Amino acid sequence: MYLIDLLPSPIHLVSDALWLLRSFQATRRASPEVQPSPSDFDVNIRTNTGFLPASPLPNLQGPYDIWETALAEAPGVLKLGETLISAPAEERTAGEAWRQRIRSMPILPTNMLMEDPMVLRRAHQVLAFLVHFYVHSIPSDSTTGHILVPRSLVAPFMAVSAALEIAPVLTYADTVLWNWELIDPKLPVTFENMRFGRHLFSGSDAERNFYYGSARTELVAVEVLHIIHEYHNLPNVTDFQSVCKIKKLLERLAVSIEDINSSIQAMKEEVDPLMFYWEARPWWNGSGSGPDAPSWIYEGIGDTSKLDLSGPSAGQSTAMHAIDLFLDIDHKLQQRRYPAPSQENKRADHGFMDRMRRYMPGGHRKYLEWIAKSPRPVRSVAQDTPVIREHYNAAVSALRKLRDLHIRVACLYVVSMSHTRPPPTCPVSAVLRRMEREAARQGPATGTGGNELSVLLKAGRDATTRAVLKTN
Repeated sequence: MYLIDLLPSPIHLVSDALWLLRSFQATRRASPEVQPSPSDFDVNIRTNTGFLPASPLPNLQGPYDIWETALAEAPGVLKLGETLISAPAEERTAGEAWRQRIRSMPILPTNMLMEDPMVLRRAHQVLAFLVHFYVHSIPSDSTTGHILVPRSLVAPFMAVSAALEIAPVLTYADTVLWNWELIDPKLPVTFENMRFGRHLFSGSDAERNFYYGSARTELVAVEVLHIIHEYHNLPNVTDFQSVCKIKKLLERLAVSIEDINSSIQAMKEEVDPLMFYWEARPWWNGSGSGPDAPSWIYEGIGDTSKLDLSGPSAGQSTAMHAIDLFLDIDHKLQQRRYPAPSQENKRADHGFMDRMRRYMPGGHRKYLEWIAKSPRPVRSVAQDTPVIREHYNAAVSALRKLRDLHIRVACLYVVSMSHTRPPPTCPVSAVLRRMEREAARQGPATGTGGNELSVLLKAGRDATTRAVLKTN
């Protein structure tokens, strides 16, 4: 190899030279209109908690204490309904007594909750956990195609959800973003001083560690939010100084995505797949989550089928959506990119990402809308600016690696586990019933929202690959 072979081609030299000439000749534009602060969307980058609140949610007070009491009692008296088929009578009786107390509760007004956003979030979290405890603790042999969720929970839950602009069901926000407390309330909010899994369904280490690992990933992703904030506050994207800044931001973004990857990778050592699949995951299922799963009817609501009731999913992580939107990943296949989508890509659920956003708090969803409406998307800037294309592509490649890992994790925790036997802690009747249900389904494994998991995740990975820009 000769030294000259290591030099850029004349075409690249000319392209870069022309860009530099335009850059120096460009008149520096005035700063863009004042950009909204992340705090306007309940995004906390000053406290470095991101989509987690800056402090733990406070317990509900006054008349709402009956909800807190019911939630505190639930783990001690309730078990998964499918494990109660051959359980001792006293176990079934204790659960039914708890559900009867729920049905007998007064329908509390919610006007006092509306005064404080933190109290409002706590109300949603408590009611969401109560609804899922109520539904999934009913013995499987006593359900008849649908489950009636009582008005005492439904009425305030619907009002609170509407105020927060979030789905009236258990969500990622309830289980991860809001599900923590301080180990020592006298000390500042730091990751080391946060105890995750404030509320658990199964009480298992697998469930607690899943919340812990998910929250850690959210906190790692705060760096991404800083990067997005800095990018949108650049005075322009054409002069030499700004382009150098964008180059550094993209370098930081690639590293941040790799850090997220490492956090998710660590969860494989922290969360036992068997316990996760059989003991924790069933509690998260929403209405009609499987072919023979009962649908839910919210008492007093005209048509519950029109509500978003799928339950929590990692797909509801606003941080991951923010990365996708910032890098302009085309999950809907609306743009012509290379390579063309495969037939499997085309049959994936292209509305999944938009649907998952309806399970986010309204402020977080509006934050994503703000990113999506950027007048200067970073992919377009990279396309027009040869010197940063490589750095944009590096960030996209890091995201693709993250999606490859997500596929492997999903296979380990869902696809593979769907073919296993439950751990010894599950009663024999529950073992047989769950295995019969899995066998009867005769289809691919699905996520908690009922989506065909493998097809969905591969489509997301391939959409990420198509965002890579040509460098010549």
